[in-house]
Amino acid sequence: MHKFVSFNHQILPASKPNLSAISSATLYGKGIFTTVAIYNSKPFLWEKHWSRLIDNASRIGLDFNFSEDSISEALAKLISKNKIEKGRARLTFFDESAQGIWTIENGKKTSLLITTADFRPLSENLKLTVSPYQINSTFPLANIKSCNYLENLLAIEEAHKRGFDEAIRLNEKGEIVSACLANIFWVKDDDIFTPSLETGCLAGTTRESILEKYKVFEVSEPIEILQKSEAVFLTSAGLGARQVFFNENQVKLLKIIDLLTFDT
Repeated sequence: MHKFVSFNHQILPASKPNLSAISSATLYGKGIFTTVAIYNSKPFLWEKHWSRLIDNASRIGLDFNFSEDSISEALAKLISKNKIEKGRARLTFFDESAQGIWTIENGKKTSLLITTADFRPLSENLKLTVSPYQINSTFPLANIKSCNYLENLLAIEEAHKRGFDEAIRLNEKGEIVSACLANIFWVKDDDIFTPSLETGCLAGTTRESILEKYKVFEVSEPIEILQKSEAVFLTSAGLGARQVFFNENQVKLLKIIDLLTFDT
């Protein structure tokens, strides 16, 4: 993480912001976030991130008391302060009211924390496995990028312990959903496929951009389909589009991977 953050539009040292211990954010993980890639000191696919934030806030009942202009301005100021040419920013909206099982009137609403960092270092050849932790496609937080993110972290940590960079997560039907921290695509006979939202996968902004630019089939498929594919790749704000290796024989790099590079 970089030295400075933006908390409710005020730039502070990263160690200074604090959340109320008696709040829905700290007690229940109520909040949403998005991670935005930064290229040439500007946020990438910002309109898609903003649209998803509005949708997710509505779905979890978050008091979204910020305007797009004010958030864009706060993000631009932090990018300038931290002197970022290329990297990533996370915008997190915390519900600081205290409602639910433990309720108290604290007069607070939603806080915004913006943090920035370099892109995560990645191995040259990403290694992929299958996670033992399933996703419930009927879960109320399916398709929502919420602050309740421990399940994802446990899944990626389990993969790392086994020597892998990422892991494919399946739903209760055994269908491919996503990776722990990214969407997944695969190529078969020059066609591109990705899990449909009905599987429980997140509607990633990079995923959406690919669907707009290329003919992609949104499907519900078991894990075995990947063994028959020519290429598998992951997409996210931090990755762009990166090929991974599902097994030792799957080493063919298709031209499509070059077409899906977002480092602009």
